[in-house]
Amino acid sequence: MRTLALQPLDVDAFAPYGFVIAPGPGGGVSINDGTSRRFELPDPDVAGDGARAALAVFRAQAVALPFVVRTLERHRLGGQGFVPLGGVPFVVVVALGDARPDGETMRAFRLDGRCGVHFARGVWHHPLLALADGDFVVLERRGEAVDCELASVAHTLVVERPAPAH
Repeated sequence: MRTLALQPLDVDAFAPYGFVIAPGPGGGVSINDGTSRRFELPDPDVAGDGARAALAVFRAQAVALPFVVRTLERHRLGGQGFVPLGGVPFVVVVALGDARPDGETMRAFRLDGRCGVHFARGVWHHPLLALADGDFVVLERRGEAVDCELASVAHTLVVERPAPAH
């Protein structure tokens, strides 16, 4: 059995897997007569190949930690983004790899519900793991071809609750 340490989300540590959906450093640009600030994000990779961007709401049921990871999925034709509504905390388990998830690149990040993530095309990830019941806006590719490949995790992998801070 292998334990996967649950770490707080860090923009740089998550970068190999996609990008964080949250305001970046700096003050953004004032818009709408000063009533808002605009923060640019990378363009999500969800369209192309005869497909289009699609928005949906996923209603998640809370999972408890520790959690046993059995399967990861990936989308080869487009990325997938998750943004919690109402501050729902969640966990993302991600890995790189060609034919199968590479255990050496597998990471687990805890998000506090104040930002979202966009998985890059081809990144292995666990389906939604909410830590509380709640809704998520999901941005993904919609096309004629089904774009979801599944892979079993080769060994028992457990995402554990982080140790309390001293």
